[in-house]
Amino acid sequence: MNRSSHKSPGFVQKYIFSTDHKTIGIQFLITSLFMLFFGGLLAMLIRWQLGWPGHSLAFMEKIAPEGMPGGIMVPEYFNMLFTMHGSVMIFFAIIPLLVGVFGNYLIPLKIGAGDMAFPRLNMISFWLVPVSIAIVCTGFFLQGGAAASGWTAYAPLSTTMGPGQLCWIIGVIVLGSSSIMGAVNYITTIINLRAPGMTYFRLPMSIWALFITAIITVLATPVLASALILLLLDSTLGTSFFLPAGMIIDGVLQPNAGGQALLWQHLFWFYSHPAVYIMILPAMGIASEVIPVFARKPLFGYHSMVWAIMAIAILGFLVWAHHMFTSGMNPALGTSFMASTMVIALPSAIKTFNWLGTLWRGSIRLTTPMLHALAFVSMFVIGGLTGIFAAASTVDLYLHDTYFIVGHLHYVLFGGSLFGIFAGITFWFPKMFGRLLNETLGKIHFALTLIFFNGVMFPMFILGVAGMPRRIYDYTQYAHLAHVGGLNRMMSVSAFCLGAAQLIFMFNFFWSMYRGKKAGENPWQANTLEWATASPPPHGNFEKTPTVYHGPYEYSVPGRKDDWLPQHQPAK
Repeated sequence: MNRSSHKSPGFVQKYIFSTDHKTIGIQFLITSLFMLFFGGLLAMLIRWQLGWPGHSLAFMEKIAPEGMPGGIMVPEYFNMLFTMHGSVMIFFAIIPLLVGVFGNYLIPLKIGAGDMAFPRLNMISFWLVPVSIAIVCTGFFLQGGAAASGWTAYAPLSTTMGPGQLCWIIGVIVLGSSSIMGAVNYITTIINLRAPGMTYFRLPMSIWALFITAIITVLATPVLASALILLLLDSTLGTSFFLPAGMIIDGVLQPNAGGQALLWQHLFWFYSHPAVYIMILPAMGIASEVIPVFARKPLFGYHSMVWAIMAIAILGFLVWAHHMFTSGMNPALGTSFMASTMVIALPSAIKTFNWLGTLWRGSIRLTTPMLHALAFVSMFVIGGLTGIFAAASTVDLYLHDTYFIVGHLHYVLFGGSLFGIFAGITFWFPKMFGRLLNETLGKIHFALTLIFFNGVMFPMFILGVAGMPRRIYDYTQYAHLAHVGGLNRMMSVSAFCLGAAQLIFMFNFFWSMYRGKKAGENPWQANTLEWATASPPPHGNFEKTPTVYHGPYEYSVPGRKDDWLPQHQPAK
């Protein structure tokens, strides 16, 4: 089909209410980068308190001279900070960056399509995101502040937290609706709009990862949405789905109509553990594309990588209760979840060894995207291995709700997801904007991020083994934690430096968007379909629908690491 027949849209339609998947991907990118910055500021405030608890600041004493406990902030404000930090980072930064940005921008380009299957639905899926952000953040301006029950919103606490918590519940429901719309679009587009010759086992790994992620989203997100609706009813209409005390009917407590608080945990984690893979599988797909390009080798074990992603998706739905080992479940049931959790490490190990096999004897080019991809692999390995410790139910009884779990989470979702995001942004930035990021600034940002990330997160494992609970306001109140003050201060200083390092990335991103060196169509000598069109791609993506003759991980000359066969050209 000839794409040149597409009419160019006007300014408002092109940049505001666009149905073009590329513009929507960039809208997701700018919005989620802003929320990443905002979530990072919340983290800085958390580390400020944890680095120097028990020391009131003079200006804070002037604001609240009476009844203010020792510390930099009041405990209620601290609870709000860590709740909103987790919520912003997970719901409004990592998931939109990995799924919203790369799913929207890359899927049509990589499969040879002109746009998404449902362009208007795609536009709506984006505009629900800022609506959701506005609803959740409105809580900051309401009496009692924003949500403060933790990002897991455990009942019955979350039913008693006031209007800010209600805003959180409604906002996450809206965001879930956006995710479902986007996932339906991705699945339909990949199934129906692939270019001639683009069989399923010729799809690039990033598309496989996004395809499986979309399936997980469609299956898991409605469960969370239904649980949130029940939580909203408990909070507003006096129902008792999660309240053991009973239901209120006509103003009278009915003690025999009580619910189960643990029901919320089962429903929440049935979504939230698959959601971990929503936040990591696209990053795995990005690494699986960046590493072969800069190792100048085809991806090792392509088919096994695809089957490993499928296995992760299936097993991800069978392990949710490993978050609940301390809830009093039957030990036999705990053993089954422990076994399934350990088994899920196997497909992740397959992927790790395949990445190493791709690097083996490759002509490695240490560009900025490659450095971030290698950091993703190494940091994800640390996150995964520490998860194996927590998977053992007997060990988890000690480690549960300590900083060991916080460290594990951040190595997976920062060391993993965010390094994968940085790899993807730096790799496809030339395709998005037609210009190259500054390599020197990119490598400085990478080095500082890697150093200070480990400076913040690795000591969390030490704190966890020492018995420091997560979500505590002032560890000086615990006698057995008297010796961890220096470590916490070091972590806080590293966190401030980590935040400052991201300013380099932001400057490089926006400066290079207008002043960077022009990139050309294929600056990385990659061979997938998105590099077969202009940078940035025109409306409709391709002049003519490309025909695919082979998979993306092959050479034109066997044994040559510097001569790649573009996917859209026939073999000689």
